[in-house]
Amino acid sequence: YCTAGISGGHINPAVTFGLFLARKVSLVRAVLYMVAQCLGAICGVGFVKAFQSAYYVRYGGGANSLADGYSTGTGLAAEIIGTFVLVYTVFSATDPKRNARDSHVPVLAPLPIGFAVFMVHLATIPITGTGINPARSFGAAVIYNESKPWDDQWI
Repeated sequence: YCTAGISGGHINPAVTFGLFLARKVSLVRAVLYMVAQCLGAICGVGFVKAFQSAYYVRYGGGANSLADGYSTGTGLAAEIIGTFVLVYTVFSATDPKRNARDSHVPVLAPLPIGFAVFMVHLATIPITGTGINPARSFGAAVIYNESKPWDDQWI
């Protein structure tokens, strides 16, 4: 909602890629958005490390990794399903065809999107730490720079 006027609310490369596939964003714009999202995530994690170093170290830099006891397949499935739920909700909540009959859609679109993010986090934090935003996961892995987050980065 806060970034909608600047970039259309693009803060997640998975959503941007989905919108590119749906031909709602050009290739050049999608690539530029994804680069900016990753750079923003790196800067954000850098600020967290600088200003909250005790919490940063305690929580492993916020980097995502597969929890003990879960297979790679389980982690991959959790991330695919979680990312699908998010992207599907974004498409549904921002569908321009809904504006014609539901005049409240543009104002309320962030609510179902936020709820979807919340529900996906409840389901996947115990498995992978929830990496439904590839930029956030990438930024944390870059700054934390330990082997475990990089081993699981592809998930």
